[in-house]
Amino acid sequence: MKPQLAVIDYGMGNLRSVAKAFEHEGAQVQIIRSPEEIGSAQALILPGVGAVGDCIDGLKATGLDDTIRAWIAEDRPFFGICLGLQALFEHSEEGNVKGLGIFPGKVVRFQVEPPLKVPHMGWNTVSFRHHAAPNSSLPLDGASFYFVHSYYVQPSEEALIWCEAEHGEKFTSGIQSGRCFATQFHPEKSQAQGLKVYRAFIDSMNS
Repeated sequence: MKPQLAVIDYGMGNLRSVAKAFEHEGAQVQIIRSPEEIGSAQALILPGVGAVGDCIDGLKATGLDDTIRAWIAEDRPFFGICLGLQALFEHSEEGNVKGLGIFPGKVVRFQVEPPLKVPHMGWNTVSFRHHAAPNSSLPLDGASFYFVHSYYVQPSEEALIWCEAEHGEKFTSGIQSGRCFATQFHPEKSQAQGLKVYRAFIDSMNS
């Protein structure tokens, strides 16, 4: 039986491409707009583009903010993408807003020197750390993924860091805590390597 995933629609985000990528890797996907629509889904997916404040406001308006907090606290499978990573932390410099506060840390803007630019946009190499559960099926060294962002997360706890990249300085490009995974890069825009990340997440649901 295909694993059932619920992709959260809070009024913004690249929903169809995310859903199609997970479907390509063997999942059954539904797009939801309220906690009541989750039904029998085994995993929550939080995509996002735009500003983190709009993301938080959208989640609060639907009641899905508390759903996400409870879901991750219960160590149920969760995957956040781009803003879906940033929203998990306590505070963002973008708009000076509070996040969901699930993990300690903050979201800060890149401070880079020319010729580097902000936003950080395009392909970049990502290095995965070995402690994360699904790494057996991931490219640990030298894999490239697609980024579009001006802000990045600074976790207060080193153990949260799943993978890193560099743009002027080393930054956290993904976190992992139990069955919660989230990336700053967009796996659905990252071709074969991105699909491997989604495949690893699906595999981890059965571990």
